[in-house]
Amino acid sequence: MPKLRQATNKDQAAVTKLIYSILEDYKLKHDPRTTDADLMDIEKNYTTRNGLFDLLEDENGKIIATVGLYKIDDETCELRKMYLDKYQRGKGLGKFLLEHALRRARELGYKKVVLETASVLKEAIGLYEKYGFIKFQADHLSKRCDQSYFLELDLKG
Repeated sequence: MPKLRQATNKDQAAVTKLIYSILEDYKLKHDPRTTDADLMDIEKNYTTRNGLFDLLEDENGKIIATVGLYKIDDETCELRKMYLDKYQRGKGLGKFLLEHALRRARELGYKKVVLETASVLKEAIGLYEKYGFIKFQADHLSKRCDQSYFLELDLKG
């Protein structure tokens, strides 16, 4: 089983490389000035703001997955940057990451999780819907996303 750990700013280059390569696989554009600007300072944008940015590493220490919780307000966080290396898919790691993120969102006191995604990410959308995420019309979406979902959290877990 891969090792789960908290990301630091020292991981920024490897995290960015992984995420950008996955975006390219799906013909989605990365945008370091807006949508992906949060990766320039992972600790400031996630960890110190009552959020998280965690990584999965393989047995060789290579980062194979990322997941973030970004504070929107005291009750709502956004699931961001949940990406899994294409060679690691189909092993239940996406489910593992999502369950981890939802558990941590509850522990951090959030009552609602929102997310944005692109319709080409069919596997991810299927996973979100399986866990009860409901599609809604967001006021604003990042350029590469065309769908938004939310999940009301049962704080009992």
